[in-house]
Amino acid sequence: NTLYCSGQIAINPQTGDLVIDNITNETMQVMRNISEVLKAADMNFSNVVKSSIFMKDMNDYSEINKVYSMSFSEEPPAREAIEVSTLPKNVNVEISVIAVK
Repeated sequence: NTLYCSGQIAINPQTGDLVIDNITNETMQVMRNISEVLKAADMNFSNVVKSSIFMKDMNDYSEINKVYSMSFSEEPPAREAIEVSTLPKNVNVEISVIAVK
């Protein structure tokens, strides 16, 4: 009953293209990807108990957090935000979650 969703980046599953035109759109695509993983496990964002947000630039945190928070109807789950030097495919944000039914 526990889902460990590996880090999701902003790959559009229909095209395979990265959505990296700006941090808002990039984070929105990441959250859509997480939503689809949760849906496949018969879960949704209310099941998320922990998130890890990895970002290239901590100055993007405010905008990332704004988009991230839109996915939760109540308080977002426990999370950590970490600035890293490089992410897969040179994206700007990657988010992983743990969800429990």
